[in-house]
Amino acid sequence: MINTFEEREVEIERRFVRKEKDIREDIKWAQINSDVLKSLERPRALFWVIFIASLALFMVGVSCEIYQYEIGMGPANLDNPHVWGLYIATFIFWIGMSHSGTLLSAILHLMHADWRKPIYRFAEAMTTFSLMTAGLFVMVHLGRVWQFYYVVAYPNERWAWPNFQSPLVWDATAIFTYLTSSMIFLYIGMIPDLAICRDNATGFRKKFYTFLSLGWMGTDRQWANFRVTYLTVACFLIPLAVSVHSIVATDFAVSQQPGWHITSFPPYFVAGALYSGCAAIITLFIVLRDVFRFEEYMTMPILEKTAKLTFAIAMVWTYLNLVEYSSTWYGDDMYAKQALIYRATGDFAPEWWMMNFLGSVLPFSMAFKRVRNNIPAMLVISILLNVGMWLERWMIVSPTFANGIYPWTWDHDQWPSWVQWGIVLGSFGWFNMLFMLFCKIFPSVSMYEVKEMVYHRSLHNKANSAPALDQELAVEGGTAS
Repeated sequence: MINTFEEREVEIERRFVRKEKDIREDIKWAQINSDVLKSLERPRALFWVIFIASLALFMVGVSCEIYQYEIGMGPANLDNPHVWGLYIATFIFWIGMSHSGTLLSAILHLMHADWRKPIYRFAEAMTTFSLMTAGLFVMVHLGRVWQFYYVVAYPNERWAWPNFQSPLVWDATAIFTYLTSSMIFLYIGMIPDLAICRDNATGFRKKFYTFLSLGWMGTDRQWANFRVTYLTVACFLIPLAVSVHSIVATDFAVSQQPGWHITSFPPYFVAGALYSGCAAIITLFIVLRDVFRFEEYMTMPILEKTAKLTFAIAMVWTYLNLVEYSSTWYGDDMYAKQALIYRATGDFAPEWWMMNFLGSVLPFSMAFKRVRNNIPAMLVISILLNVGMWLERWMIVSPTFANGIYPWTWDHDQWPSWVQWGIVLGSFGWFNMLFMLFCKIFPSVSMYEVKEMVYHRSLHNKANSAPALDQELAVEGGTAS
């Protein structure tokens, strides 16, 4: 029997701890500050291994771009009919990766899914760096890098206005707007944490964080303005993110090329973007959890929920993929049907079947709890999912050019050159390098939101556990008597 108030409190804690929790409610706020601030200090050896490897990959990409710039676009194997190739496919891939931050930060924020709080910060950083990487491929693809000047949609004194009816101009405008908004959203969300960094730093770092924290003191007025501003930007960012990838899909859908002239491309592209973004979140979740020892905040229940979300989006993407196949197969467009048959049986068949397996079949492994709770397995699966999504972008671009409407334009002997592969690998090095630098300069876990999560969950669980315990104890007492 439980006779005292203290014994009742102990019993509540004992019975509640049996359940899996997203985060421990007994973590002290000082420990949260200490753990996150420790990640900004001298890094572990694994951090330097990842950073140096990323820097080496980036330098490979820079060397290939310099070679291509001096020689011309010949080394890129871009000719007629293959006017697009690996660069545009990878550009679409990086644009898709950018949707991860919008999903976790904005959409789940509006849905009050508080389990996102320990991990949304690095997802926002992913958005920013993915867009910065995607923008590089636009300029690399142009060959004459300075020609990017003519794509930017703005009035000028030369009366040489861009063609506002071109989806390529829409791309430049939408991506620049999305990048600017994402950087603002990321920065606004960090202001309270930057003030914590300011109060615990010395020397130049203290001046740096003082400048960025904008005089944050945590007053009621500041918090009220902060909440309104953060919510407003989140509401603005969601339709902007959807429109960006829809515009990228329009680049293809407005053409008459077989395999592209499909009305379902905008939602298909958006679903693929969320899919690849969620898979990347799982990859970086596991990496940061090990590199910075964030096991207390990037917990297994949060990883499991992220995996479930990824699985759900994978099923949406698979459905839209099957809609595209079925509408093409049962439609009356003989050229589009021939393009579909060519993808499945022609020169690109290995990549096409691998794309469908990795994108539609492999996600079913995440339906099993044992797989979702296995960190090495989830790391491998998340990487393979993004390999499948990159192949999906490649299968959109190259097979259509290789097997178009007119037979005299067919050119099946198209495989990316070493220059293209070098620049693509360099883009991954560029992204990883920026991301790791961000995690060493800025807090990659939101301290103030984790504190809110711990506090509110502790109150909620105590409130819900006490009546249930009283009822259970009453039943036990009646049984015993």
